[in-house]
Amino acid sequence: MTDAGPTLPRHLYVHVPLCRAKCAYCDFFSLTPDEIAASPDAIVDALVNQTRAWAERGLEPAGLDTLYVGGGTPTMLGDGLATLVSALAIWAGVGPDAEITIEANPESLSRSLVELLAMAGVTRVSLGVQSFDDGELALLGRLHDARRAQEAARWVAEAGLELGVDIMCGLPGQPMTSWRETLVRAVETGAGHISVYPLSLEGGTPLAAAVLIGDVPEPDDDLVADMLLEAENLLGEAGLARYEVANYARPGHESRHNTAYWTGAEYLGVGPGAHGMLDARTARTAGFVVPTEAARVRYSVACEIPGGLTMMPRVDVESLDAAQTAREDAMLGLRMVRGIDDALAAQAGVTGVLAELARDGLVTHEAGRWSTTPRGWLLGNEVFGRVWAGESRLPVPDVDPSR
Repeated sequence: MTDAGPTLPRHLYVHVPLCRAKCAYCDFFSLTPDEIAASPDAIVDALVNQTRAWAERGLEPAGLDTLYVGGGTPTMLGDGLATLVSALAIWAGVGPDAEITIEANPESLSRSLVELLAMAGVTRVSLGVQSFDDGELALLGRLHDARRAQEAARWVAEAGLELGVDIMCGLPGQPMTSWRETLVRAVETGAGHISVYPLSLEGGTPLAAAVLIGDVPEPDDDLVADMLLEAENLLGEAGLARYEVANYARPGHESRHNTAYWTGAEYLGVGPGAHGMLDARTARTAGFVVPTEAARVRYSVACEIPGGLTMMPRVDVESLDAAQTAREDAMLGLRMVRGIDDALAAQAGVTGVLAELARDGLVTHEAGRWSTTPRGWLLGNEVFGRVWAGESRLPVPDVDPSR
């Protein structure tokens, strides 16, 4: 390692493009083992080599604050997942308080794998439960049942690892009673972090097609809003406060990796379908050809096998200038319950937009910070879209960032 010159970001995301079967609602890039002509060990080697190749671009590893292995289904790698984590942690270096997270599906997680992951340095497991109702799980195309999800959660807790649980609301035909039961059972796992996502019907997925032809009912927007409010109330009573649009945590258990995304930190993305974000200076050092006026570069790794697993894969690049970068930081910052301060709003040129949103009851301004109201939280896409557009029909209010 070196103290001089550009270094790699301190946040690393690794995408594992494997799934045992594709869920009915998912449009993330992943393939089944039959579709990938590579063994789990070969995939591990390719991901490690692709990460290490960044050093050949003139960026030295400076240690990781967070490492997140997602997918796909990382636990499909079996024991190779522990090998992947160990190899990356040794190469990049991690401090004693580094956060190392792996996503897991209950059906491909075992007690022995959890123990291996703990020995490899993993600190958090994000468990994709989605529902504790077996009928709803079948509708979603999940391969586990509620009993297996509870068992997997127990293994994580018994290994002394932080547990996160992901659940979904607004499923076709899902009643409020079932949603409450899923919330209660998620709390009963002892999870320190719970993510609550309303179902998004993505074009081209089997579930979207089933809704389109009328085989299953379309989710009711009003019921979804009620479910989100019920989640905030029930989880809050259980000691898990909402700190972001879709994320709840006990104090001190917030996801540091995801918070880096929402606060404009650089992060490296590795593996087919992964995304990364670099400051323009870092990107130029790494060999990206970006416009002179660029302040930030976002890139995505090719969604293909084997091209997306090569050491120097094809990447699609998007450049943002300083104004766009500031607006993006403001937009993402408003995802957080704490919101953004006056200084960032002014830098992004969105103080007038925020005043307009406040007039519409979607944001509030208190103690020098802008944040969404409960209504603005539920209508987040409108808030984020208007901030990103950066246009206002109101005069800019007199807001002093020093107050």
